[in-house]
Amino acid sequence: MRNKTALITGATGGLGTEFANIHAAKGGDLLLVGRNQEKLDAMKKELEEKYTGKVRLFAVDLSEPDAADRIYAFTKEQEIQIDYLINNAAFGGRGEFAVRTMEQDLSMLSVNVVTVTKLLKLFLPDFIRRGEGKILNVSSTAALTPGPLQAEYYATKAYVTSLSNAIWQEVKGSGVTVTALMPGAMKTGFAEASDMSKTPLFANAVSPVGVAKAGYDGMLKGKLNVFAGLPGWQKPFMSLMPMFPKKPVMKMIYEMQKEKR
Repeated sequence: MRNKTALITGATGGLGTEFANIHAAKGGDLLLVGRNQEKLDAMKKELEEKYTGKVRLFAVDLSEPDAADRIYAFTKEQEIQIDYLINNAAFGGRGEFAVRTMEQDLSMLSVNVVTVTKLLKLFLPDFIRRGEGKILNVSSTAALTPGPLQAEYYATKAYVTSLSNAIWQEVKGSGVTVTALMPGAMKTGFAEASDMSKTPLFANAVSPVGVAKAGYDGMLKGKLNVFAGLPGWQKPFMSLMPMFPKKPVMKMIYEMQKEKR
C-alpha cells in the first residue's frame, strides 16, 4: 500500500515541524516546503533517522508570485501524488496600518492569501478527480474579529477561514475535505517575528504540539473548523465572539496587542 504524502508549507518551525513529525510517525511521506534550505536539510536528516517515510524538500519564498506554480510543477516532475495539503505558512506584523510599509503588507498578502489560494486552485482539482484528499488550512482565532495593530493579519485569516468553509461545502460528498485550524496564541517563532512577544495577547501562549495534533486529527475526520490551544476563559469567549458588540471587542484587542511596559 502506498504511503500517504503530506505537503506542508512553513515546515521548518512551529506548527509546521509538529505536523511533519505527526505525519512521519504514522509512516507517511513528506514534501516539506520552506524558505531556508539549510533548515529543510536538517529536518530531512532528523525525520529520516527517526521514521521510515520518504522526505522530499522544496525551498522557495512563498511571497514570490510563482511560488505555488513551482511547487505544483515539482510534484508533477517528480511524480509525487499529494494526499494531504497542509497550508501552514503565514506571518503577521504589529503596527498601525497607515504606518506599516507597503512592502510589508503586500508580502503578507502574498504569503497568507495569494499563495494559499493558488495552491488550493492547483491541487484541489486533482483531489476531486481522484475522489480523495485532505486539506488543512491553518487560520487563527484572529479570523473572528478585526484586529487593530494587526489589521491585515486578522483580515488574511478571516479570508482563509471563509474560503476554507465555502470550499468544504462545495466538495461535500466528493471524498475531499477542507478543514480550517483556528489556534490561539502559541509558543512559536510567530510572536517574535511579528513583534508580539511582549504583548498581553501572548502572555499565556501554549505549546504548538497539542494544536498540531488537534488540527491533524480534525483534518483526517474532515471537520469544518478546529479550535485549539485556547486556555481557560478563552474557549467560551471565542465561541461567543461573533455575538459581542464589535466596538468594545476591537478596543480590547487593541489593548492586548500593545507592548507591555
